Amino acid sequence: MPFSHDMVYSLATAVDLVNTPPADMEELAAFVLRRKVSGVEFLNPGDLAEVRALASAFHDVFTAPDDPVAIDRLNTLLGRTRITPRLTQHDGFPLHVHYFAPGASLAEHLAADCGVALAHVLVEGERDRLRTCSAPDCSHVFVDESRNRSRVYCDSRTCGNRMHVAAYRARRRA
Repeated sequence: MPFSHDMVYSLATAVDLVNTPPADMEELAAFVLRRKVSGVEFLNPGDLAEVRALASAFHDVFTAPDDPVAIDRLNTLLGRTRITPRLTQHDGFPLHVHYFAPGASLAEHLAADCGVALAHVLVEGERDRLRTCSAPDCSHVFVDESRNRSRVYCDSRTCGNRMHVAAYRARRRA
């Protein structure tokens, strides 16, 4: 995919949020640290509810049945976000653009940065790279960054390996 490091990072952050939405303040704080979300001075219980709602909204974009629905869902999300692009360098990352407004809440910060990354995926005509795992017992989302767009599992080491072993065993029984 021809996206810059910060776009790929923002997409991975959106995926992480959708797949593991924080259940409590401790998990929310761990998410902020794990994803190196900059500019977050403190968290409050309202942040938890807003971030959980954002995870659901991102999930709806990933699972949209077609482009117009995905575009409408993302436009709705971005329409509620103050976007103020600015160049920045921090935490060892190369120069990149932040889209969240100064003083934005955590949810608005994530909605702006991750939402713009998702918007670029849609603008580039790459919505088919936003996928849901093909394993029958998994509902995780992922961004297929493979050159030939062939990835079908959220994680080849867990879901992919499990499904390949199951297929092998089924062939051996037959």
